[in-house]
Amino acid sequence: MAKDAEKAHARHAVDHGPILVWGAGAIGGTVGAHLVRARHAVVFVDIAEDHVAAIRDPARGLAIEGPVAAFGVTAPAFTPATVQGVFRRVFLCVKTHDTEAACRQLLPHLAPDGYVLSLQNGLCERVIADVCGAERTMGAFVNFGADWLGPGRILYGNRGAVVVGELDGARTPRVEALHALLRETFEPDAVLTDNIWGYLWGKLAYSSLLYMQGLAEKGIADTLARPELLPLIRALCGEVMAVARAEGVRPLGFNGFDPAAFMPGATEDAARRSVAALEAFNRPNAKTHSGIWRDLWVRHRATPADAQIGAAIPIGRTHGLACPTLERLIAMIKQCERGERPMSDDNLTELARDLP
Repeated sequence: MAKDAEKAHARHAVDHGPILVWGAGAIGGTVGAHLVRARHAVVFVDIAEDHVAAIRDPARGLAIEGPVAAFGVTAPAFTPATVQGVFRRVFLCVKTHDTEAACRQLLPHLAPDGYVLSLQNGLCERVIADVCGAERTMGAFVNFGADWLGPGRILYGNRGAVVVGELDGARTPRVEALHALLRETFEPDAVLTDNIWGYLWGKLAYSSLLYMQGLAEKGIADTLARPELLPLIRALCGEVMAVARAEGVRPLGFNGFDPAAFMPGATEDAARRSVAALEAFNRPNAKTHSGIWRDLWVRHRATPADAQIGAAIPIGRTHGLACPTLERLIAMIKQCERGERPMSDDNLTELARDLP
Protein backbone atom coordinates (compact mmCIF):
# COMPACT_ATOMS: atom_id res chain seq x y z
CA MET A 1 0.00 0.00 0.00
CA ALA A 2 2.82 2.39 0.86
CA LYS A 3 4.41 1.84 -2.56
CA ASP A 4 1.07 2.44 -4.29
CA ALA A 5 0.65 5.68 -2.38
CA GLU A 6 4.17 6.73 -3.34
CA LYS A 7 3.46 6.07 -7.02
CA ALA A 8 0.17 7.96 -6.85
CA HIS A 9 1.96 10.91 -5.26
CA ALA A 10 4.60 10.81 -8.01
CA ARG A 11 1.94 10.82 -10.72
CA HIS A 12 0.20 13.78 -9.12
CA ALA A 13 3.50 15.62 -8.72
CA VAL A 14 4.33 15.41 -12.41
CA ASP A 15 0.84 16.27 -13.67
CA HIS A 16 1.56 19.78 -14.91
CA GLY A 17 -0.23 19.56 -18.22
CA PRO A 18 1.10 18.26 -21.53
CA ILE A 19 4.81 17.72 -22.12
CA LEU A 20 6.23 19.44 -25.19
CA VAL A 21 8.83 17.22 -26.87
CA TRP A 22 10.82 19.50 -29.17
CA GLY A 23 12.58 17.24 -31.64
CA ALA A 24 10.86 13.90 -32.31
CA GLY A 25 13.84 12.03 -33.70
CA ALA A 26 15.76 9.15 -32.15
CA ILE A 27 15.87 10.45 -28.58
CA GLY A 28 12.73 12.58 -28.43
CA GLY A 29 10.64 10.09 -30.36
CA THR A 30 11.69 7.18 -28.15
CA VAL A 31 11.12 8.94 -24.83
CA GLY A 32 7.98 10.71 -26.02
CA ALA A 33 6.39 7.55 -27.35
CA HIS A 34 6.91 5.83 -24.01
CA LEU A 35 5.24 8.76 -22.26
CA VAL A 36 2.27 8.55 -24.62
CA ARG A 37 2.01 4.80 -24.11
CA ALA A 38 1.82 5.46 -20.35
CA ARG A 39 -1.11 7.81 -21.04
CA HIS A 40 0.69 11.09 -20.44
CA ALA A 41 -0.28 14.02 -22.65
CA VAL A 42 2.53 14.76 -25.10
CA VAL A 43 2.81 17.26 -27.94
CA PHE A 44 5.60 16.66 -30.46
CA VAL A 45 7.41 19.30 -32.50
CA ASP A 46 9.70 18.44 -35.39
CA ILE A 47 11.02 20.17 -38.50
CA ALA A 48 10.34 17.16 -40.75
CA GLU A 49 6.79 17.64 -42.03
CA ASP A 50 6.41 14.05 -43.20
CA HIS A 51 7.45 12.80 -39.74
CA VAL A 52 4.96 15.17 -38.08
CA ALA A 53 2.20 13.99 -40.41
CA ALA A 54 2.92 10.35 -39.59
CA ILE A 55 2.91 10.89 -35.81
CA ARG A 56 -0.54 12.47 -35.79
CA ASP A 57 -2.09 10.16 -38.40
CA PRO A 58 -4.23 7.49 -36.64
CA ALA A 59 -3.55 5.12 -39.53
CA ARG A 60 0.22 5.43 -39.14
CA GLY A 61 1.41 7.01 -35.90
CA LEU A 62 4.86 6.79 -34.31
CA ALA A 63 6.24 3.24 -34.29
CA ILE A 64 8.97 2.15 -31.89
CA GLU A 65 10.81 -0.88 -33.25
CA GLY A 66 13.60 -3.13 -32.06
CA PRO A 67 14.55 -5.60 -29.33
CA VAL A 68 13.78 -3.36 -26.35
CA ALA A 69 10.20 -2.39 -27.19
CA ALA A 70 7.83 -2.59 -30.13
CA PHE A 71 4.64 -0.52 -30.12
CA GLY A 72 2.92 2.38 -31.82
CA VAL A 73 1.27 5.58 -30.61
CA THR A 74 -0.52 8.54 -32.10
CA ALA A 75 -0.13 12.04 -30.67
CA PRO A 76 -0.52 15.72 -31.55
CA ALA A 77 2.47 16.82 -33.64
CA PHE A 78 3.41 20.13 -35.23
CA THR A 79 6.23 21.97 -36.94
CA PRO A 80 7.92 24.81 -35.00
CA ALA A 81 5.90 27.35 -36.97
CA THR A 82 2.51 25.78 -36.24
CA VAL A 83 2.72 24.67 -32.60
CA GLN A 84 0.60 26.65 -30.14
CA GLY A 85 0.26 26.85 -26.38
CA VAL A 86 2.41 27.29 -23.28
CA PHE A 87 4.04 24.37 -21.48
CA ARG A 88 5.65 23.90 -18.09
CA ARG A 89 7.79 20.97 -19.25
CA VAL A 90 9.71 21.06 -22.51
CA PHE A 91 11.96 18.13 -23.43
CA LEU A 92 14.53 19.46 -25.89
CA CYS A 93 15.83 16.69 -28.16
CA VAL A 94 17.37 18.44 -31.16
CA LYS A 95 20.92 18.07 -32.46
CA THR A 96 23.53 19.92 -30.42
CA HIS A 97 24.24 22.56 -33.06
CA ASP A 98 20.52 23.37 -33.34
CA THR A 99 20.12 24.09 -29.61
CA GLU A 100 20.25 27.88 -29.62
CA ALA A 101 17.87 28.28 -32.57
CA ALA A 102 15.44 25.76 -31.06
CA CYS A 103 15.53 27.53 -27.70
CA ARG A 104 14.62 30.84 -29.31
CA GLN A 105 11.75 29.15 -31.15
CA LEU A 106 10.39 27.39 -28.08
CA LEU A 107 10.83 30.30 -25.67
CA PRO A 108 7.34 31.77 -26.33
CA HIS A 109 5.89 28.35 -25.49
CA LEU A 110 7.75 27.97 -22.17
CA ALA A 111 5.78 28.87 -19.05
CA PRO A 112 7.39 31.39 -16.66
CA ASP A 113 7.62 28.65 -14.01
CA GLY A 114 8.49 25.91 -16.50
CA TYR A 115 11.75 24.27 -17.50
CA VAL A 116 13.58 22.91 -20.52
CA LEU A 117 15.07 19.44 -20.08
CA SER A 118 18.06 18.81 -22.31
CA LEU A 119 17.81 15.26 -23.66
CA GLN A 120 20.82 15.81 -25.90
CA ASN A 121 24.52 15.16 -26.25
CA GLY A 122 27.14 17.75 -25.35
CA LEU A 123 27.10 20.68 -22.95
CA CYS A 124 23.77 22.02 -24.25
CA GLU A 125 22.65 23.07 -20.79
CA ARG A 126 25.04 26.03 -21.06
CA VAL A 127 23.30 27.25 -24.21
CA ILE A 128 19.80 26.62 -22.87
CA ALA A 129 20.59 28.53 -19.69
CA ASP A 130 21.87 31.50 -21.72
CA VAL A 131 18.66 31.70 -23.76
CA CYS A 132 15.98 30.50 -21.33
CA GLY A 133 17.59 31.23 -17.96
CA ALA A 134 19.47 28.89 -15.65
CA GLU A 135 16.46 28.59 -13.37
CA ARG A 136 14.43 27.23 -16.30
CA THR A 137 17.05 24.69 -17.37
CA MET A 138 17.19 21.04 -16.28
CA GLY A 139 20.15 18.78 -16.94
CA ALA A 140 20.02 15.24 -18.28
CA PHE A 141 22.33 12.59 -19.64
CA VAL A 142 21.17 9.70 -21.83
CA ASN A 143 23.11 6.80 -23.31
CA PHE A 144 20.41 4.54 -24.76
CA GLY A 145 20.71 3.60 -28.42
CA ALA A 146 18.12 4.75 -30.94
CA ASP A 147 17.96 5.66 -34.63
CA TRP A 148 15.42 7.57 -36.72
CA LEU A 149 14.55 5.15 -39.52
CA GLY A 150 12.07 7.25 -41.45
CA PRO A 151 8.79 9.17 -41.03
CA GLY A 152 6.98 7.67 -38.05
CA ARG A 153 9.62 4.96 -37.43
CA ILE A 154 12.31 4.80 -34.73
CA LEU A 155 14.62 1.96 -33.74
CA TYR A 156 15.07 1.61 -29.98
CA GLY A 157 18.21 -0.49 -30.14
CA ASN A 158 19.34 -0.81 -26.55
CA ARG A 159 18.78 0.49 -23.06
CA GLY A 160 21.43 2.70 -21.50
CA ALA A 161 22.02 5.16 -18.70
CA VAL A 162 19.38 7.84 -18.11
CA VAL A 163 20.27 10.51 -15.54
CA VAL A 164 18.60 13.78 -14.52
CA GLY A 165 19.68 16.55 -12.17
CA GLU A 166 19.41 20.23 -11.42
CA LEU A 167 22.35 22.25 -12.73
CA ASP A 168 23.33 23.28 -9.20
CA GLY A 169 22.84 19.80 -7.77
CA ALA A 170 19.82 20.77 -5.66
CA ARG A 171 17.20 18.13 -4.90
CA THR A 172 14.05 20.03 -5.84
CA PRO A 173 10.44 18.83 -6.07
CA ARG A 174 10.50 19.29 -9.85
CA VAL A 175 13.58 17.13 -10.41
CA GLU A 176 12.22 14.47 -8.06
CA ALA A 177 8.95 14.48 -10.01
CA LEU A 178 10.80 14.27 -13.32
CA HIS A 179 12.90 11.38 -12.06
CA ALA A 180 9.77 9.54 -10.92
CA LEU A 181 8.15 10.13 -14.31
CA LEU A 182 11.07 8.71 -16.28
CA ARG A 183 11.43 5.71 -13.98
CA GLU A 184 7.74 4.89 -14.29
CA THR A 185 7.37 5.38 -18.02
CA PHE A 186 10.71 4.84 -19.73
CA GLU A 187 13.80 3.66 -17.83
CA PRO A 188 13.27 1.92 -14.45
CA ASP A 189 16.95 2.38 -13.60
CA ALA A 190 16.97 6.14 -14.23
CA VAL A 191 19.24 8.01 -11.82
CA LEU A 192 18.71 11.27 -9.93
CA THR A 193 22.09 12.95 -9.42
CA ASP A 194 23.55 15.96 -7.66
CA ASN A 195 26.43 15.96 -10.18
CA ILE A 196 24.87 16.19 -13.63
CA TRP A 197 27.94 17.98 -14.98
CA GLY A 198 30.02 14.95 -14.04
CA TYR A 199 27.88 12.77 -16.29
CA LEU A 200 27.82 15.33 -19.10
CA TRP A 201 31.61 15.61 -19.22
CA GLY A 202 31.92 11.83 -19.02
CA LYS A 203 29.57 11.49 -21.99
CA LEU A 204 31.51 14.17 -23.86
CA ALA A 205 34.64 12.02 -23.63
CA TYR A 206 32.76 8.90 -24.71
CA SER A 207 31.16 10.88 -27.54
CA SER A 208 34.62 11.53 -28.95
CA LEU A 209 34.88 7.76 -29.46
CA LEU A 210 31.52 7.73 -31.26
CA TYR A 211 32.82 10.44 -33.59
CA MET A 212 35.94 8.34 -34.07
CA GLN A 213 33.75 5.41 -35.14
CA GLY A 214 31.89 7.72 -37.50
CA LEU A 215 34.95 7.80 -39.74
CA ALA A 216 35.09 4.01 -40.05
CA GLU A 217 33.30 1.11 -41.68
CA LYS A 218 33.31 -1.13 -38.61
CA GLY A 219 30.63 -0.62 -35.95
CA ILE A 220 31.15 0.72 -32.44
CA ALA A 221 32.07 -2.58 -30.76
CA ASP A 222 34.41 -3.70 -33.56
CA THR A 223 36.13 -0.31 -33.62
CA LEU A 224 36.67 -0.35 -29.86
CA ALA A 225 38.08 -3.88 -30.22
CA ARG A 226 41.00 -2.70 -32.39
CA PRO A 227 43.95 -2.83 -29.95
CA GLU A 228 46.11 -0.55 -32.09
CA LEU A 229 43.60 2.27 -31.47
CA LEU A 230 44.11 2.31 -27.69
CA PRO A 231 46.62 5.21 -27.82
CA LEU A 232 44.13 7.20 -29.92
CA ILE A 233 41.30 6.43 -27.50
CA ARG A 234 43.46 7.46 -24.55
CA ALA A 235 44.40 10.71 -26.29
CA LEU A 236 40.83 11.68 -27.16
CA CYS A 237 39.31 10.87 -23.78
CA GLY A 238 42.35 12.21 -21.96
CA GLU A 239 42.03 15.62 -23.55
CA VAL A 240 38.38 15.90 -22.52
CA MET A 241 39.05 14.65 -19.00
CA ALA A 242 41.90 17.13 -18.53
CA VAL A 243 39.59 20.01 -19.45
CA ALA A 244 36.85 18.69 -17.15
CA ARG A 245 39.30 18.53 -14.26
CA ALA A 246 40.45 22.08 -14.96
CA GLU A 247 36.79 23.15 -14.85
CA GLY A 248 36.50 21.66 -11.37
CA VAL A 249 34.18 18.89 -12.55
CA ARG A 250 34.27 15.38 -11.08
CA PRO A 251 33.42 13.20 -14.11
CA LEU A 252 31.25 10.13 -13.51
CA GLY A 253 31.20 6.79 -15.29
CA PHE A 254 28.45 4.82 -17.00
CA ASN A 255 27.94 1.70 -19.14
CA GLY A 256 31.61 0.71 -19.06
CA PHE A 257 33.14 4.18 -19.37
CA ASP A 258 35.48 4.88 -16.43
CA PRO A 259 36.61 8.54 -16.36
CA ALA A 260 39.44 7.76 -13.95
CA ALA A 261 41.00 5.50 -16.60
CA PHE A 262 41.60 8.53 -18.83
CA MET A 263 42.63 11.14 -16.30
CA PRO A 264 46.17 12.54 -16.46
CA GLY A 265 48.47 9.95 -14.96
CA ALA A 266 46.12 6.99 -15.51
CA THR A 267 47.70 3.74 -16.64
CA GLU A 268 47.36 2.06 -20.00
CA ASP A 269 45.92 -1.02 -18.31
CA ALA A 270 43.14 1.05 -16.73
CA ALA A 271 42.21 2.46 -20.13
CA ARG A 272 42.31 -1.00 -21.69
CA ARG A 273 39.88 -2.34 -19.07
CA SER A 274 37.44 0.52 -19.63
CA VAL A 275 37.58 0.09 -23.42
CA ALA A 276 36.90 -3.63 -23.01
CA ALA A 277 33.89 -2.82 -20.83
CA LEU A 278 32.61 -0.34 -23.42
CA GLU A 279 33.02 -2.94 -26.13
CA ALA A 280 31.06 -5.46 -24.04
CA PHE A 281 28.26 -2.93 -23.51
CA ASN A 282 28.00 -2.17 -27.22
CA ARG A 283 28.55 -5.67 -28.63
CA PRO A 284 24.96 -7.03 -28.28
CA ASN A 285 23.20 -3.83 -29.30
CA ALA A 286 20.90 -3.62 -32.31
CA LYS A 287 22.26 -0.12 -32.89
CA THR A 288 25.68 -1.05 -34.24
CA HIS A 289 26.94 2.30 -35.54
CA SER A 290 26.98 5.76 -34.00
CA GLY A 291 24.55 8.53 -34.83
CA ILE A 292 27.52 10.41 -36.28
CA TRP A 293 28.14 7.56 -38.73
CA ARG A 294 24.49 7.73 -39.77
CA ASP A 295 24.71 11.51 -40.20
CA LEU A 296 27.70 11.12 -42.50
CA TRP A 297 26.94 8.00 -44.51
CA VAL A 298 23.17 7.40 -44.32
CA ARG A 299 21.55 10.81 -43.99
CA HIS A 300 24.41 12.72 -45.65
CA ARG A 301 24.16 15.76 -43.44
CA ALA A 302 26.47 17.86 -41.30
CA THR A 303 27.32 16.59 -37.83
CA PRO A 304 27.27 18.68 -34.65
CA ALA A 305 31.01 18.12 -34.15
CA ASP A 306 31.96 21.71 -33.31
CA ALA A 307 29.05 22.23 -30.93
CA GLN A 308 29.35 18.81 -29.27
CA ILE A 309 32.85 17.41 -28.75
CA GLY A 310 34.33 20.67 -30.03
CA ALA A 311 32.89 22.50 -27.03
CA ALA A 312 35.81 21.22 -24.96
CA ILE A 313 38.36 23.01 -27.15
CA PRO A 314 37.64 26.70 -26.32
CA ILE A 315 36.98 25.79 -22.68
CA GLY A 316 40.37 24.11 -22.61
CA ARG A 317 42.04 27.22 -24.01
CA THR A 318 40.78 29.25 -21.06
CA HIS A 319 42.81 26.92 -18.85
CA GLY A 320 45.85 26.83 -21.12
CA LEU A 321 45.02 23.32 -22.32
CA ALA A 322 45.20 22.27 -25.97
CA CYS A 323 43.11 19.47 -27.51
CA PRO A 324 45.07 18.64 -30.69
CA THR A 325 43.64 15.14 -31.13
CA LEU A 326 40.07 16.39 -30.85
CA GLU A 327 40.87 19.13 -33.35
CA ARG A 328 42.29 16.63 -35.84
CA LEU A 329 39.29 14.31 -35.40
CA ILE A 330 36.87 17.16 -36.08
CA ALA A 331 38.87 18.21 -39.15
CA MET A 332 38.58 14.69 -40.56
CA ILE A 333 34.83 14.61 -39.82
CA LYS A 334 34.44 17.84 -41.79
CA GLN A 335 36.38 16.36 -44.69
CA CYS A 336 33.84 13.53 -44.74
CA GLU A 337 30.98 16.03 -44.66
CA ARG A 338 32.41 17.79 -47.72
CA GLY A 339 32.91 14.53 -49.59
CA GLU A 340 36.70 14.86 -49.47
CA ARG A 341 37.31 11.72 -47.39
CA PRO A 342 35.61 8.33 -47.81
CA MET A 343 34.34 6.05 -45.06
CA SER A 344 37.24 3.76 -44.16
CA ASP A 345 38.74 1.99 -41.16
CA ASP A 346 42.05 3.36 -42.47
CA ASN A 347 40.94 6.83 -41.36
CA LEU A 348 41.45 5.74 -37.77
CA THR A 349 44.83 4.21 -38.57
CA GLU A 350 45.84 7.58 -40.00
CA LEU A 351 44.47 9.48 -37.01
CA ALA A 352 46.30 7.19 -34.59
CA ARG A 353 49.54 7.48 -36.58
CA ASP A 354 49.46 11.28 -36.41
CA LEU A 355 49.06 11.54 -32.63
CA PRO A 356 50.97 14.53 -31.22
